[in-house]
Amino acid sequence: MTTQLTFDELGTPLREVTFVVFDLETTGGRADGDSITEIGAVKVRGGRVIGEFGTLVDPERGIPPQVVALTGITELMVTGAPRLGTVLPAFLEFAAGAVLVAHNSGFDVGFIKAACARYGYPWPKPTVVCTVKLARRVLSRDEAPSCRLSALAHLFGVAVQPNHRALIDAQATVEVLHHLLERVGSVGVHSLEELVAYLPEVTPAQRRKRTLAADLPSTPGVYLFRGPSEEVLYVGTASDLRRRVRQYFTASEGRKRLREMVSLAVRVDAVECAHSLEAEVRELRLLTAHKPAYNRRSKNQGQAWWLVLTDEAFPRLSVVRTARDGALGPFRSRRLAETALEAMLEAVPLRACSLRIPARNASATPCALLELGRCKAPCAGRQSVDEYSPAAEAFRRLVAGADVTPLHGLTVQIDALAAAHRFEDAANRRDRMSSLVRSLDRAQRLAGLAALPEVVAARSDGSGGWEFAVVRHGRLASAGVARRGVRPMPVVDALVASAETVIPGDGPLFGAPAEEVGVVLRWMDRPGTRLVYCEEPWRSPAFAAGAWREWVARAEAGRDQYRVAGH
Repeated sequence: MTTQLTFDELGTPLREVTFVVFDLETTGGRADGDSITEIGAVKVRGGRVIGEFGTLVDPERGIPPQVVALTGITELMVTGAPRLGTVLPAFLEFAAGAVLVAHNSGFDVGFIKAACARYGYPWPKPTVVCTVKLARRVLSRDEAPSCRLSALAHLFGVAVQPNHRALIDAQATVEVLHHLLERVGSVGVHSLEELVAYLPEVTPAQRRKRTLAADLPSTPGVYLFRGPSEEVLYVGTASDLRRRVRQYFTASEGRKRLREMVSLAVRVDAVECAHSLEAEVRELRLLTAHKPAYNRRSKNQGQAWWLVLTDEAFPRLSVVRTARDGALGPFRSRRLAETALEAMLEAVPLRACSLRIPARNASATPCALLELGRCKAPCAGRQSVDEYSPAAEAFRRLVAGADVTPLHGLTVQIDALAAAHRFEDAANRRDRMSSLVRSLDRAQRLAGLAALPEVVAARSDGSGGWEFAVVRHGRLASAGVARRGVRPMPVVDALVASAETVIPGDGPLFGAPAEEVGVVLRWMDRPGTRLVYCEEPWRSPAFAAGAWREWVARAEAGRDQYRVAGH
């Protein structure tokens, strides 16, 4: 028996949806190399225009003659026009909360996304409707041999004819959109969700499975897609479980692997969480526990790599799989660990184990080479000699944040290479040093949080209430909320009393998974987070690598500028 969907399950009626139909004119077709010269946008809802946005944009470069001939926009016209850095935030505010519509949306959205990345604005990930794709879905080839904007405007007899100027073309696209929506209404498409699902990318299997989201709550949490044998196919997190899962059954989910996953799923389970941090942590733990076939990340959190000193009179640096006190890490891959090792050897006069560890034979013992019988000079697990090694001490102090003299030495080497006109060698050493500093900074910050036996943090929930997290040795031990009007401290006391017991392990992170510590640290580092209680002072090393972040930013900016220049 088929159950009739409620109005809420049908989605947002199209008459209540705010669309921002926009168009760009540019100096060329490459979002990563060309610039925007004009932006035009029209905001519509319920068939009525409620706002317009139009401006020329100074591209800060020349406009090719063929583009001038096509658009009529000359360099003289854009001289004195606002630059994109000024126009972009105004456009993002104009389009905030709306569904973006464009004719051949991949082109226009690609330029806006590239601009957001360039100027440091987060991409809001709006729903996007492409009138080209919608026209190809609605119109037959006989009726519309071409889906160019001018051809569709002529077909529908719209009042505004496109002319390759942004605002005029956006106005023409609005009329084309309304005609196309009239067509889809006759086949039962009346909501935004149904419109998105009607586009060609969505498969029949996706449409049939949308009822799997019907009973999910609209709360933060983790969702698990399960297959016919109860196996977990995919794990994800959401601030609104029901809304996020429903997106898998529409054209907004275009990834082939996940469309295949949806076709196999028979049920969606949900774990409701107090807030986003608990959802992220539970997702990581479920990924580790189930290792879903359709997830690509975070399934092997324990398989990290570390940079350690061997246990001998004159220690060497070795890349190993088991953390120990004083180790540098964790690194997600052996390649990243080896890059850090190479940079460390340039900073500190140590030796390194002479053989690479094969990935297929990677061992969980303190030294994989020794376990494999391939080390030319066995060290770990053999005799320990208490002879002082200045180089080893320099490594320990650098990792602990007690001395950054080796980093200053690296900058001297880089300057010397540049002065000798060995620019490529200088650039390579600069990039390795930048990677090393980032690794040191991350390791010291993670270790600082993991060292705390207990810390309680709070964040405003945006509605007059509070979100709480109890963290023990870098692991989330308890999470909860105090909504507006609820006394917060009794909630904190209850969360602390019921929190998970965490027994610290070995290594810089006291046995905590690095990814979980990283997620907790990001949440606590966000502006507005308050410390309610901390059992021990939260310390930062006197000579932490964080002091070198500005140097890293300059180094990476120089590297990126070199790449953009085509070198």
